Amino acid sequence: MKHFLLIHLIIVISVGFTFGAACTTSPTTNLTSDASSVQMVTQAPLTQQTATATQEGGQTMALQVTSSAFANGADIPKKYSCDGQNVSPQLAWTGVPTGTKSLALITHDPDAPSGDFVHWVIYDMPASLSGLPEGVATTPIVQGTGTQGANGTGKTGYMGPCPPKGKPHHYKFQLYALDAVLGLQPGATKTDVEKAIQGHILSQGLLVGTYNR
Repeated sequence: MKHFLLIHLIIVISVGFTFGAACTTSPTTNLTSDASSVQMVTQAPLTQQTATATQEGGQTMALQVTSSAFANGADIPKKYSCDGQNVSPQLAWTGVPTGTKSLALITHDPDAPSGDFVHWVIYDMPASLSGLPEGVATTPIVQGTGTQGANGTGKTGYMGPCPPKGKPHHYKFQLYALDAVLGLQPGATKTDVEKAIQGHILSQGLLVGTYNR
């Protein structure tokens, strides 16, 4: 009988010890879980704010460049070529990011026999500008618009498509939003402008037109 009571007492003590250990560790587990929950709720908005700031900073946003004269990838009308009036087409853009100090435009033909022919270089355009009208003057400085660089003929201002007969050439109107005013003199080359904008590009956009004879 004494032997039976001793065994029973040992069992009771063992059960009590197990129950006490469970009660001791349970709050710790719950606290850890709660701490993780708090950490997740706190960090989520920070991640979202960072992504939004990156987009507003212009690094992931692209300028949208359009023209009323032709659609992206479509033929440029004869009017804007050397076979027509040789005037610059109307251009418009949206998506200029906050912090932009100036805009620059380079138009060139990478399909030219020489490898690349420059048709238009204009820079230090105001950040508030939302486009260019048809027929921009070819003067070195266009008041309220910008400063013009040299095209492939060495002259300032726009020069329309004038490819040799054959397959269509692609004319790239590349627009840059910059965090600085370049301050280059009139007549700067495409190379000059490309060097000057390095490290200052906030965003860029591209419109491509084709032309053949």
